[in-house]
Amino acid sequence: MIKLLHVEDDADIREIAKMSLELSGDFVVEQCDCGEQALEKTLGYIPDVFLLDMMMPGMTGRQTLEKLRENPDFANVPAIFMTARAQPNELEELRGIGATEVISKPFDPMSLADQIKAAIA
Repeated sequence: MIKLLHVEDDADIREIAKMSLELSGDFVVEQCDCGEQALEKTLGYIPDVFLLDMMMPGMTGRQTLEKLRENPDFANVPAIFMTARAQPNELEELRGIGATEVISKPFDPMSLADQIKAAIA
């Protein structure tokens, strides 16, 4: 089972993503609604992959990843961003800070698990 930490401020998106990933049978999903909560959650939890919303109140997905990367335990954990603003320059910027993949919103719940598995393979 792949341990995934999903950080997303929109409750509906969290619910759809969790349902989609858990129904695949390959993921155990932990969720947080903000970057600060993700930092707290990871004090006792090491996921196999991060799934981060880009635009959130407080800490952005980028800021959250930068903070998580300060912990050596998370230096090599793949990070996948989800964003509604997937412009080519933004995609390059996210990959530049260590994003394994960028998934555009709205995402397809039927293919989300496969997209994530392909990105971390």
